[in-house]
Amino acid sequence: MGKFVINKRKNDEFQFNLKANNHQVILTSEGYTTKSNCQNGIESVRTNSKDDSKFDRRMSSNNKYYFNLKATNGQIIGTSEMYEASSGRDNGIASVKSNAPSADVEDLTL
Repeated sequence: MGKFVINKRKNDEFQFNLKANNHQVILTSEGYTTKSNCQNGIESVRTNSKDDSKFDRRMSSNNKYYFNLKATNGQIIGTSEMYEASSGRDNGIASVKSNAPSADVEDLTL
C-alpha cells in the first residue's frame, strides 16, 4: 500500500507526495500555505483518483510524458514525474488509482 508524505518546502509551504509501495514518488502536490489545506489536498486526491476523467494526460515540450490530477473545479491537485513513454505515464496513473484511496499519511512536519 502506498502512502502520502507531508513535508515542508524551504519557503515554509506544505506539500505532499504520494509514494507507491516501492517508495517511488508517483504524484506531487502544489505548495500549500497551511497544513490543513495540504490535508484537504490529500482528501481531494483520494476522491478524484477514482475518476479516470480527472487525469489529464500530457506531453512536455521536451517530449516526456506526464499527467496532472485535477479536482472537480479543474484545479491541478497533483502532478506526476516525467516518463520516457506513454506506457510509463499510464502505469503511473494506474498506480495513483490503486494507491491513493487507502494510502496512509506520514507527516514529516511534526
